[in-house]
Amino acid sequence: MAIIINIDVMLAKRKMSVTELSERVGITMANLSILKNGKAKAIRLSTLEAICEALACQPGDLLEYRSDEDTQ
Repeated sequence: MAIIINIDVMLAKRKMSVTELSERVGITMANLSILKNGKAKAIRLSTLEAICEALACQPGDLLEYRSDEDTQ
């Protein structure tokens, strides 16, 4: 099982850089990179809300669930 974070997809759709998102959300580039690369173990709802606001999207646009069967 895995939760996939599609921040890079939304950044591309919105033509926004990681640096710009970092500044708008108030999250460090290092932490944003951890999220973007799927290395994060958790995300605060307030952070998710700020990212959704900055990217004008819904949480479902950023988060995707894949079962073990889907990843094989």
